[in-house]
Formats: sequence, structure tokens, C-alpha cells
Amino acid sequence: MEKIASFTIDHTKLPKGMYISRVDGDVVTYDIRCRRPNVEPVIENSPIHTVEHLFATFVRNSPLSDGVIYFGPMGCRTGFYFLVRSGVISHEQAIALTKQAFDFIASYEGEVPGVSAKECGNYREHDLEGAKREGAMMAEVMESVSVQTLEYPA
Repeated sequence: MEKIASFTIDHTKLPKGMYISRVDGDVVTYDIRCRRPNVEPVIENSPIHTVEHLFATFVRNSPLSDGVIYFGPMGCRTGFYFLVRSGVISHEQAIALTKQAFDFIASYEGEVPGVSAKECGNYREHDLEGAKREGAMMAEVMESVSVQTLEYPA
């Protein structure tokens, strides 16, 4: 079997940030890396789940919602994938929207959206305070992300 593209990235050189993972037609997959792989502890399940709910809710309620396809955690728990339509959301807009979403998460107060047995397959496993810490940390990381930094490090 051929090695998939994400396994060709040198994870030993991957800092926190936002990267273009792949482009498939008009779908851009962004790698939002919250931890240095194999260096920092991974994100715990409860906060990663809450970040997922809050980020997805925020971007799907934004003016750019028509271009949002998916947001969800990586299996390795070092970050998230954010998929958008390139004809609707530019790289600049994706960066700004990601920063806004993390700012939103960092300051979020209230009930986490979609946290009931009817709405979520694992509604008991959430951590708003942990998600807020993740949001604050990533909002800071996003300050240094630009279109010029979206390529993976060599």
C-alpha cells in the first residue's frame, strides 16, 4: 500500500501552528497542530471533545459557514483537522476564522452546545475549563500564523 500524505510529514520537526495538510479539488484540509508531536503531552479526551463542540459550533454559525466542511480531532490527539471549500474561504479567512474560534473558546461561558445524551455520543466526557485553556493557548499560537507559514517545515 502507498503511504498516505500525512505520514510523509516529519513529525519530529512540527511545531504548533496551522498548516495546509492537503488540497483535494476545492477542499482544503488544514492541520491545526496544538502540541509538538511526540514531545508534549497530548490533549486529554475531555477538553479535546469540548474544543470540537465549541469550534464546530462557532464556525458553522459564522458568515463563512457555507464554506465549512468539517472540524474534528486527530487520532493522535495533538491537534485538529479543519476542512473548508477553497472557493468560499481563502487561506487568509481560514486563518482569521480559526483565530476567532480559539478566542471564542478561550472566553466561552455557559452550557457547551450539543452536550446531552440525545445530541452527543459521549456527552459525559467534556471539560470546559480545559477547553478554555486550549483555546487561549492556540489563540496565542495563531497570532504568528500567516499565509506564508501555512507550509509544513522542511
